Amino acid sequence: MQPLIDSAHTSDGPGRGEDGGGSAPATRALAVPPRLRALAAHRWFWAVVLLLGYGGQVAFRLVLSIHNYFPSVHADEDSYLVIARVLAGRPTTEMPVGVVIPGGYPLLISPALRIADTPAAAYHLIMGINALLNALVFPLAVAAARRVGLSRPHAYLVGAAVALVPPVVFYSQFVMSDTVLPVVLLAWLLAMHGWLSPGTTRRRALYAAGTGLAAGFSMATHDRGGVVVALTALVLVVVLAVGWAPRLASLAGVGGLGLSYLGAKLLARFVENQFKDVPPSTVGNKVFENLGDSKYIGTIIARTFGQLWYFMTSTYGFGAVALVLCVVVVFRRRYTVAERVVAFTMVALLFGTALASAAGLADNDRTDNWVYARYCAVLVPMFMVVGLAALWRAGVRALLWTALAGVAAIGIIQLSVGAYAGAALKLWVSPWTVPDAMFLASTWDDLHMVRTSFGALAVLGACLLLRVAGGRRVVAAVVGCVTLFAAYATVAVTDNVSEPHAKARKYQAVGVAKEAGLRKGDNVVLDMDLDWDTRMSMAYEVYWGRVWSDDLKDGSAPPEAATAYLAGWSKGDLPQTSWPDARPGWHVAKFNKDRGWVLWRKD
Repeated sequence: MQPLIDSAHTSDGPGRGEDGGGSAPATRALAVPPRLRALAAHRWFWAVVLLLGYGGQVAFRLVLSIHNYFPSVHADEDSYLVIARVLAGRPTTEMPVGVVIPGGYPLLISPALRIADTPAAAYHLIMGINALLNALVFPLAVAAARRVGLSRPHAYLVGAAVALVPPVVFYSQFVMSDTVLPVVLLAWLLAMHGWLSPGTTRRRALYAAGTGLAAGFSMATHDRGGVVVALTALVLVVVLAVGWAPRLASLAGVGGLGLSYLGAKLLARFVENQFKDVPPSTVGNKVFENLGDSKYIGTIIARTFGQLWYFMTSTYGFGAVALVLCVVVVFRRRYTVAERVVAFTMVALLFGTALASAAGLADNDRTDNWVYARYCAVLVPMFMVVGLAALWRAGVRALLWTALAGVAAIGIIQLSVGAYAGAALKLWVSPWTVPDAMFLASTWDDLHMVRTSFGALAVLGACLLLRVAGGRRVVAAVVGCVTLFAAYATVAVTDNVSEPHAKARKYQAVGVAKEAGLRKGDNVVLDMDLDWDTRMSMAYEVYWGRVWSDDLKDGSAPPEAATAYLAGWSKGDLPQTSWPDARPGWHVAKFNKDRGWVLWRKD
């Protein structure tokens, strides 16, 4: 197991240690009492400590999200919930997002919908599943930190910090595939490193198969997984051609990728067959169409830069440091094959994800199309592990030069995006789309790129200053402070973004259904003039029946199985005007003139 960042290659010079006297080990053990050191020598000690840390991470997430009981991120949450409902064996209904999206994440949460008898109970259970899944970032980040050469105590600290940053935890508070994608991608890179590192053929074959399986599952979870599959296939082809790993091991990787790819396609086919009137997602086609259209190239590049800027600032600059280090590793032969290939894969995945996301975005000037948190957030753990590890592994001179290059990248990218997007960055933006940026800018009402950059670089600068002043012996304390800051940032984002976002959509999600008296067995037609948030929510809140979106005002007949019609209503009109040509046997059951809806029921 070789370190990705070798202090022997990045020290201030041969024979000159930065802490005074001779060169100090890059991962000097923490000062602990002899009795505790003896306890730590037991084989089971670190397994127990790791399990306790994982339990703490799960508990932290549960405290933040377990009280949530309805979807509020429309139409993403509603669509994942509808697919999970079908995979749980419940009746099909309308697909809110309008296309069939990947079912890998809904498959993981489907047990909640199989067990629970109410939508609120199912959502509570999903929050528990999310906490268990998302907290797996912690042990995987610890394992990754060990791979880059840190001792167990130091790796544990890094894992704790990485697992608590807002980009990792934020999306687990909603029914979003981003809950599990960071876990899958960390496992994918760890498996790739194990496959390309020295060892028995059997061990390397298992790691290679794990690499392929993780890549395929990422594609089954989100469209971004297509980039992961493409990179995995490229690495497999190169490794087989050059002979960097035993052929048998590499073939196991091909088998794992083929098997998981086939599984992803079969899962997609099954889900599509449950929604026969809904087309499959065409995001991938749109990406290639836009990349091939010259009039979009400038916009795509600027939006790609915007994704990268957000990624670098949301990691407090450590993502930028890690990016520079990975580029250095790729082009220096003194690093191992495993290190160079993994470094290349990380860089390629970051740029590939940012580019594909930018090309697939809608063609409008919404601020969050230029600068958006979600798409690259799943890559935060892997880069933060490398960036934090550099505080121990790299010498002062190399660390400062690397940080300077990262800061320059942030500045250049920010100026480029600002110059190209112009006034579009001044439009109102939902805090949900840029939560980390608003936290770092100390505001919750708008996007301030300059203030966000200064906030991120202030954290990085403080860490570097302490590292330079105190040497490696203070790094454990520095990373401990980063851990506390990350936890505070996540709580602040929850209090100021997650909870207000959900609260503002509570009535549309659960208030309408309760006030209208929708009950078990109802099948509801939703008027196209109805509030959009309400239409999206009803696909899940009508938990035992199904919904259709239709405009019955044009004379269309409601489906035979329909028992209720929830219509939009203009304030000031009579409720009956919401369906002027109501079919015989239907009557107005309830209405709310302030909220603008009327419920019709079949006699």
